[in-house]
Amino acid sequence: MKFRNWFLLILLFLATGINAQIKNPVKFKFTINELGDNQYEAVLNATMESGWHIYSKDIPEDTGIPTEYKVSGKNIELIGKFTEVGKKHEEFSEAFGGKIIFYSNSAGFKQKFKLKDGTKPGDVVAEITYQTCDDRVCLAPNTLEFNKQVTPKGATEETKTDDKPETAKDSAIVPATTETVVENPAKGEITVTETAKLDPKNLKIASIDFQKPLTDCGTGSSKIDENYWTYLLLGFIGGLIALLTPCVFPMIPLTVSFFTKGNKNPAKGKRDALIYGFFILLIFVLLSVPFHLIDGIAGNIFNQISTNVWLNIAFFIIFIFFAGSFFGYYDITLPSSIANKSSKAEEAGGIIGIFFMALTLVIVSFSCTGPILGSLLGSAITGSANVPMLLTFALAGFGLAWAIVFGLLALFPQALQSLPKSGGWMNTVKVVLGFVELALALKFLSKADLVSKTFLIKRELFIGIWIVVAIGLAIYLFGLIKFPHDDKKPKISIARKLLGVLGIGFVVYLVQGLMPSDRPKLQLLSGILPPLNVSYFHDEKDGILGMHPEHDFFKAIEIAKKENKPILIDFTGYGCENCRKMEEFVWSEPDILPILQNDVVLASLYVDDKEELPEDQKTKIDLGDGQVKKVKTIGDRWSLFQQVNFNNNSQPHYVLLTPDGKVINTPVSGYMEKEKFKKFLECGVDYFKKNK
Repeated sequence: MKFRNWFLLILLFLATGINAQIKNPVKFKFTINELGDNQYEAVLNATMESGWHIYSKDIPEDTGIPTEYKVSGKNIELIGKFTEVGKKHEEFSEAFGGKIIFYSNSAGFKQKFKLKDGTKPGDVVAEITYQTCDDRVCLAPNTLEFNKQVTPKGATEETKTDDKPETAKDSAIVPATTETVVENPAKGEITVTETAKLDPKNLKIASIDFQKPLTDCGTGSSKIDENYWTYLLLGFIGGLIALLTPCVFPMIPLTVSFFTKGNKNPAKGKRDALIYGFFILLIFVLLSVPFHLIDGIAGNIFNQISTNVWLNIAFFIIFIFFAGSFFGYYDITLPSSIANKSSKAEEAGGIIGIFFMALTLVIVSFSCTGPILGSLLGSAITGSANVPMLLTFALAGFGLAWAIVFGLLALFPQALQSLPKSGGWMNTVKVVLGFVELALALKFLSKADLVSKTFLIKRELFIGIWIVVAIGLAIYLFGLIKFPHDDKKPKISIARKLLGVLGIGFVVYLVQGLMPSDRPKLQLLSGILPPLNVSYFHDEKDGILGMHPEHDFFKAIEIAKKENKPILIDFTGYGCENCRKMEEFVWSEPDILPILQNDVVLASLYVDDKEELPEDQKTKIDLGDGQVKKVKTIGDRWSLFQQVNFNNNSQPHYVLLTPDGKVINTPVSGYMEKEKFKKFLECGVDYFKKNK
């Protein structure tokens, strides 16, 4: 996708609100293929919108919801088990602590069968149960049914006499006392029918109107995914750090002076210097272009790096290699022929010559910038499913730092005199980066350990190794150890001493992670450390963070009335990765957990609860086009409850209600930063306390 299109998409995000609607990102097509010799194949093809995926049938236990495909019917005999068709993706999930397997874009499910009596028609009933997720939310597990009749040659088609489910298209809205809910994916709406079997008196709460909350504190407003801008900032910081290395820093005054003093026309010299800075930015951005143009590279290579054991081990070795280079034991350089060709092209003059000057700078500085760019690459690979865009933003930030420095110094060349002189301090910067590379390398080894399920690198061991690295860094900064390119008698500046003190402070911060606790610690490192359950002290307990939420909304209502507290509805799922992330990384925060424990009645409604409803509450809903939705479990009930009352089917989804069922403030969805969730909670709780 071109950058222009991404920019328009970002603007669209900024212009629209976050009030989530019923999502239907998966479309199905059911066909039956004749294979000959009285054999057939029931094929169900799924097409997913960009960014969404469904899990494979082979997903490990205690992770997501595996896709189940069942074929049955009159005069039908199955041949073998169903098979999946499509491109599988594997990814390690820190929330689940295991590898998940899923399909994106498209998938197919096939089941062979034959007719018991080859002279008579067969009624084929195909049922699929699946869950859809993207990188923010998971939708409630869904069960659809498809019907087709197979008529062999020479046989006459039979007329069905079975009772058909109620058709959603022809249903009318009726009073709440006789309602049940139907999802109509084709129209993206909820219809209410008279065939009430799913607790019709309670499913639709008349007092709930999520579009007219009692108050609002701005929690419903939308903003662009800040992950991109985070990587732009990380790239910018990385670019500034790279400028301080011995490969780049000495080039700054030489290059700027060349443009501003070596040109007879000072104005033209400054203009050329600005163009030079622009080309540096352009070159770094261009490094990400292949990942956008080559179809499938993000979904294949990056996904494999993120989940493949051997590739993670290889990345670990590469980062150790980078660290050795920064420590000064050897240099990492590109072949000299590349730099020579680029340097020769500078002779072309004009704008083309300036471009090749910028390219030469990028190439010859690779021994210092390569490991830093490698760190950004590794971070982007594990940061999101949209690796190419993260790389573009990170590399743009990196190049922007260089472009700004060269551009500003060209405009204000007198500032060159205030730059520090080259010296041993630049080698100190490189060595510090070497320690950083060592720490980052462990992340990849840990990922390989988790994916392989060997679980040798426990959370406490990981923290212990980082403590050793941090102590080594502090000792170096205080001048107690030296590396090959350090001065024999280095001068320990105040800056080095301050950095050494910060290193000791980081050690103190890490030590608390070695102590057993029923609450997660080191939240700043939650995306880096092994998950909480990979620990020497792990002891799984009932409940969530010591809390025991209600799993029945109507019981929660009664408790809320007795205790005179608002209800926090947590639409969640056992297979919802983002729900686990919210619980571990957000709910556990010291300024969030007390609110959940003391100020609200927590009702966690699991939309994937497989416990079956009583027979008289089960039903089928005809969605048209041969699709039939089954309502047979508690999870189906809460999923429909969420859809009809809040016009939303994503998880996690949070709603604050008064005990009499009125929406207090705008509901919020998906994994979010702590401050946004805290604002949502405090807004609703404070309003309730003032008006109860």
